[in-house]
Amino acid sequence: MKQHFQNLVDEEEANIDMTPMLDVVFIMLIFFIVTASFVKEAGIDVNRPEAATAVKKDRANILIAISDKGEIWINKRQIDVRAVQANIERLHAENPQGTVVIQADKKATTETLIKVMDASRAAGVYDVSIAAQEP
Repeated sequence: MKQHFQNLVDEEEANIDMTPMLDVVFIMLIFFIVTASFVKEAGIDVNRPEAATAVKKDRANILIAISDKGEIWINKRQIDVRAVQANIERLHAENPQGTVVIQADKKATTETLIKVMDASRAAGVYDVSIAAQEP
């Protein structure tokens, strides 16, 4: 009987408690999800013009695409020109450090580009860039 009791005590002592390790893993997972900056796309591919002075822009979180037909795309949705300011305000509220990058097609009109730039400035975002390709 005493031997049987000793075997039960040994089995209990041999178990490893995995709860603290799982807690640490889940906390790390939450940390990485919260701190990750997700890449957002405008929703369409545009033929950007070439520029010799094109510079890569980091932290560009608000991407706006203008197609060759004058369509405006934000977050894979086509947006009316009158709703651009409201969408930029919403995206800027989500990420106050984000900048606006306009990806205008080569054949897009300057009028549409200026309307989008005015809407972003009216939304309170003054760091506006226009996307270009290096030659």
